[in-house]
Amino acid sequence: MRIAIAPGLAALLAALLAGCGTRAPLTPPQGAALPTAPYGALTNPTADELLRRDALAAPERSVELRRRSEERQDDPFDLPPE
Repeated sequence: MRIAIAPGLAALLAALLAGCGTRAPLTPPQGAALPTAPYGALTNPTADELLRRDALAAPERSVELRRRSEERQDDPFDLPPE
């Protein structure tokens, strides 16, 4: 079953969803606290620090495009099955 949505309604819904959570900085709900400090850390991380991803979680992409065909270099680890 497929539901059809008018393009104007879809744009309105997208605009409403895009505005969620942008009015104030993120804070834990009342009665709750941020997670405790990781082992070895001296202070608890802030909400912004907890949301920041490190390079391993979100690696940068290589956008190098090949313009022409090139010979592959020999791979010493590309061995036939034994």
